[in-house]
Amino acid sequence: MSTVSTGKTGKTESPRRRETGVRTTTTGDRLKALGRAEFSLLVRNRTALFTALFVPLGMIVAIRESLGRIDLGDSGISVIEASMTGGIGMVLMMAVYGSLTSAYTARREELVLKRLRTMEASDREILVGTALPAAGLAFVQSAVMIAAAVAFLDVRAPQQPVVLVGGLLAGLVLLGALAAATSAFTRTVESAQITIMPLFMISVIGSGLFVPLEALPERTASLCELLPVTGAMTLIRAGWLGGAEGNDLLGAALSALVWTILSVFAVQRWFRWEPRR
Repeated sequence: MSTVSTGKTGKTESPRRRETGVRTTTTGDRLKALGRAEFSLLVRNRTALFTALFVPLGMIVAIRESLGRIDLGDSGISVIEASMTGGIGMVLMMAVYGSLTSAYTARREELVLKRLRTMEASDREILVGTALPAAGLAFVQSAVMIAAAVAFLDVRAPQQPVVLVGGLLAGLVLLGALAAATSAFTRTVESAQITIMPLFMISVIGSGLFVPLEALPERTASLCELLPVTGAMTLIRAGWLGGAEGNDLLGAALSALVWTILSVFAVQRWFRWEPRR
């Protein structure tokens, strides 16, 4: 009797067995199951949930205070607009990058990733499924912040919605990949607060979260455009507030794409599936 392979585990399944009604899961089924399980773990972890939900909102106040000492007159952006777009960047950094770095590290050290690899899901599905709740939460937070800013804070409605959504998605994918790569160099969940700090500080200072690039000296702004998160933030700010030309948008999109490719390569090269010893 011929057999059909079911994937990397080496298990085989008889065609006759398949014909009798045994259901084979799809990629969507596996991602849904992984995402549901990870969402349950996120909800139970009150510290991670608080950090993802409320810390970015608190940082908006800090951003606004810092901008009060900076002249934004030539940038064409008000203080509240710069604060809200920077707040979206903080959501991406905290709810996606910080949260996922801890999640990947915790699942690895608890042998969850190792057990998942013995099942039907592929490596890519495991990583994406783990990231789905954090990415979904960040996307919803960003949408609520945009709607609230337009409705109550007299901020302009999104000028280019497609660019705004594209920037958000680019940021979610990029920071999810960067989180997986960072977890490879993170020994414990506690040390994740240290390993995420270099990228966090670089992005806060140089990628337009606290200070828009338009308010920086031209040479400094040109250097900051090369940082990992700057491309996504440029798309988000341009999509919401407008003012960017086609060449600027293309350059930002290419920057985000290049950093995403490099991050995915880093994950493929260095990501750890078993505990560090």
